[in-house]
Amino acid sequence: MRRVVIGSLDSAGGRRPPPCCGHDAGMNPGAHPDSSGRPYSVNKIFPNADAALNDLTDGASVMVGGFGLCGVPEALIEAVRRKGTNNLSFISNNCGAAGRGLVLLLEANQLARVVASYPGENKLLEKLVREGKVELELMPQGTFVERIRAGGAGIAAFYTPTGVGTVAAEGKEGREFDGRAYLLEHALRADFAFVKAWKGDRWGNLVYRKTARNFNPVMATAARVTIAEVEQVVELGALDPDSVVTPGIYVKRVFQGERREKFIEKRSAHRR
Repeated sequence: MRRVVIGSLDSAGGRRPPPCCGHDAGMNPGAHPDSSGRPYSVNKIFPNADAALNDLTDGASVMVGGFGLCGVPEALIEAVRRKGTNNLSFISNNCGAAGRGLVLLLEANQLARVVASYPGENKLLEKLVREGKVELELMPQGTFVERIRAGGAGIAAFYTPTGVGTVAAEGKEGREFDGRAYLLEHALRADFAFVKAWKGDRWGNLVYRKTARNFNPVMATAARVTIAEVEQVVELGALDPDSVVTPGIYVKRVFQGERREKFIEKRSAHRR
């Protein structure tokens, strides 16, 4: 049985997009009447990163996909730097690495708070935290991703045994279930989610490629506005519904980023 990614069937058997479902009314330059004569056809395609985040304001919270330098929405990060938005709260696994990714925003002093699970090799972030210029919230990686998943699923909080008896438990409510101690963790949500995908269509359906998927799909579900930077924009029907990871109902805006170098964070070789 095939699942419907987004939309429904009309009386003639053709797929019909829901009226303005997940769409930024009045903001999308790609919106247009379709060939059937219907007054509105969903089109979430934006011309570039700058247009896609034109309503990002000071003090916003943003989730950013990526693990190390893999699956990072670099064009969106660069657009934030050009825009000069400040006092931002970013939720990201490691907040950039090797002078790339979110390091650009740290260098420009645009971040006020970072929520992360692995910033250990980010020396600039360490420096700014020690100087009191950036607030940092750390947590185990499993807790990090589950808090985001809970936010996308409408779950306010959950209990986990991870972190019990460590500094991660400080200030948190604890309970015991079946003789085992647990901590209460609250869901994470954001104003925006910046995700990187391999392919996307004008309805916002997304397909990822291998490990570049990482945190992107779960973050796409947990924000008020999800913006997808894709390597390829494809026509409706080009994506196999069984391959779609993020249905378009979660995505507000899509744009095709420019081709980028596949940067290797750490290169090593073994002697034979």
